[in-house]
Amino acid sequence: MPKVSERLPPHLDIRRLTRSAFAPFGEVIEADPASMRLINGGTTERFHALAATEATGEGARVIINLFRGQPRSFPYEVTMMERHPFGSQSFSPVSGRPFLVVVSEDENGRPGRPQVFLARGDQGVNYRRNVWHHPLMALGQASDFLVVDRDGPGNNLEEYFFETPYIIKEPAP
Repeated sequence: MPKVSERLPPHLDIRRLTRSAFAPFGEVIEADPASMRLINGGTTERFHALAATEATGEGARVIINLFRGQPRSFPYEVTMMERHPFGSQSFSPVSGRPFLVVVSEDENGRPGRPQVFLARGDQGVNYRRNVWHHPLMALGQASDFLVVDRDGPGNNLEEYFFETPYIIKEPAP
């Protein structure tokens, strides 16, 4: 039997992003007909309350950012995960391109085995406060994302580095 250090890194499957599959980590942000309301004299469809932002701590506030993510090369090694103890963080693609979402359940204060989701260009995600996730993973070309998260005092970033990386193969087109 090979030694642990001689084993190949574990590969991660890529799954389609759905509300039910992502529910343990936060919300999927997409035009949900069940949440639609007509406003502005019937000229605008409002998809209401698709995600809830969280910002805790004295002096905390919710801010809106634009992130420009550079595309990742595959196969890709997941070597670290991060989480934000004082606030949620949402990513909604402005460029309309798909992206990968990598999340882990918490296992005694550290991330468990990552799960990988392929988000369509019309889907966003909202990571709940304290959810382990990988930094932004744009695909194919540089992509812009509207990001809503917490600003304020305190260290709102915790990182964890895996001893053995996980591998993501190139997503199917």
